[in-house]
Amino acid sequence: MTRAAITGTPTRVYRPELQGLRALAVVLVIVYHVYSDRISGGVDVFFLLSGFLLTGQLVRAAERGRLDLPRQWGRTLTRLVPAAAVVLAVTAVAAYVILPPERWFQTIREVFAAAVFLENWRLGADSVDYFARNDLASPVQHFWSLSVQAQIMLLLPLLIALLIRRRGGLRRRVALALGAITAASLTYSVLLTATDQPFAYFNTFTRVWEFALGGLLALVVDAITLPRRLRLPIGWLGILALIGCGLIIDVGTVFPGYAALWPTLAAALVIVSGDAVRVLATRPLVRLGDLSYSLYLWHWPVLVLYLVARGGDQVGWRGGLLVIGAALLLAALTHRFVEQPTRLLPATRWGAYRFAVLLLVPVLALASSWQALALRDARYSITIGGRDYPGAQAMIPGFQYRGAADLPPMPPRIALPQDWASLTDLDCTRATRNPDLEMCATSTVDKPAKTVVLVGDSHMQQYLAAVRPIAEKRNWRVVAMLKGLCPFSTASESMPGDQPCVDWNAAAAAEIIDLKPDAVLTLASRDVRIGRTEVTPPGFVEQWKRLAAADIPVVALRDNPRFDHWPSTCAYELGPDAPECVAARADIYPEHPPYLSIPDVPANVSFVDFSDYLCVADGCPPVIGNIQVYLDDNHLSASFLASLSPVLARRLLPALTQ
Repeated sequence: MTRAAITGTPTRVYRPELQGLRALAVVLVIVYHVYSDRISGGVDVFFLLSGFLLTGQLVRAAERGRLDLPRQWGRTLTRLVPAAAVVLAVTAVAAYVILPPERWFQTIREVFAAAVFLENWRLGADSVDYFARNDLASPVQHFWSLSVQAQIMLLLPLLIALLIRRRGGLRRRVALALGAITAASLTYSVLLTATDQPFAYFNTFTRVWEFALGGLLALVVDAITLPRRLRLPIGWLGILALIGCGLIIDVGTVFPGYAALWPTLAAALVIVSGDAVRVLATRPLVRLGDLSYSLYLWHWPVLVLYLVARGGDQVGWRGGLLVIGAALLLAALTHRFVEQPTRLLPATRWGAYRFAVLLLVPVLALASSWQALALRDARYSITIGGRDYPGAQAMIPGFQYRGAADLPPMPPRIALPQDWASLTDLDCTRATRNPDLEMCATSTVDKPAKTVVLVGDSHMQQYLAAVRPIAEKRNWRVVAMLKGLCPFSTASESMPGDQPCVDWNAAAAAEIIDLKPDAVLTLASRDVRIGRTEVTPPGFVEQWKRLAAADIPVVALRDNPRFDHWPSTCAYELGPDAPECVAARADIYPEHPPYLSIPDVPANVSFVDFSDYLCVADGCPPVIGNIQVYLDDNHLSASFLASLSPVLARRLLPALTQ
């Protein structure tokens, strides 16, 4: 990783303190990941450094007339692919052994994406929460930052090559281009972070400015001449700012946006200070900087797989030291036997591409083989609501089970994550009132007997599995208006202050009034947890009143419980009757639902309470009628809801005949 700062002449100058800065960044990343649920901002330092070093290298090569795009891209692949391929291959094998089967398919998808440096877009498309518990994360999730880096390192040389062809000073053209990119990308980052922070976190275009800012710094750093008495405090200010970034601001909720200026500008101060902070150029930190790439690649899968194998979401101090020590050892071995030898290979014009493909073939073959095994194990066929798998029907008073004895709960463990009410086969259109509002309808019929709208968050989407069988049998049209973390309300309860959710709900209400359906299905309550936290927010009632004014019936469903664990995983591992897997009903549901105590509920609202189908008198079991009730820690499985469909029909029909 020996790189140089850019100078006024095409001379390469080695700056060991930059390796020390890289070491500091990777230490912050690892320490925060292992011991904290916060984010350090260390990855942003990597982005700035990459832009700084790559821009200097490219401009010097262009000024010498030696900018060769195929060779430059080949060097990038030679730098990134070998260690990444080794880590991905080992992680795939370890994940197959250690991860529970219900997490296989997501991990397989991410291994494929990481291998071709598209993991950031994979995570964004899957709406992954980067700040969720580490033990529930994918062991290759951290490849998102490497994917962003690879994409920029392939695009930046192309930009420089295009600028060479124009008249005027190259450095001036590069500076103008990078300045424009910085302004545009930072503006986009701020706007997208305010409206969709999880997606903004993984988006390449919200991160481009960090690389561009590093490139701008490379063009001007030699023109900045400061006396040592100023460089020393500036350097230490940058270091202290980096260390304090994740402690002072909640990086996980505001990054990237303008908040990412904190770590990037702090790193810029360290770079401008030169060698004033001599501790960064000491041998231990320089050596750690040499290992930083492999160390970053190894620390995350070691941490995640350790947590899964151990069982829990915290490592503790001793466990953390074990994780860090193992990652250091693996990084040292990878650097010695993978990174260093591959850099010494002959740099032929097209050889690097063949070499990269050769390394990635085993990774893709492993992932493909794993996927084939997973697909084989995921095949199953049951009759939901039948004799062997009655599901919710088993909760009807007087029910007697007449099926086979000792049947395994369904779906099988590996297939459970796919047991979700999907929108993929619906006809979806964007509302003109709000482009974020997507209205998805079941296959249209010329004259539907009824039109029913499902509106709200994922806890309403899950009920598609119960409503669609009714609609198909009775010739109804179902229209779904759904937005994650955004229940149908006049406020934003899941994410307070989320104005896009409020705007979405306002548009949804207006569309519903225009559509004038026969009934609207939405939530009657939320936040059902141990501790009897269930509430009916005032915003729910306000929306019901708005629909009442338009004479539209509302069927409000009592929400299902949320847990701090996956009941299904507990049932698979300990058995469905294990005490650890059955939560006490009295600890979750209050005796009377909160909406019954609201004095001004409009007459158009009918309430449906399925708590007696989710819980028996003394507990809420994870398996009912041989069907897994829960998809994860708070969503019901599509199979169980399909078994609940006849019950919903009996509750729903009276509201449609008012």
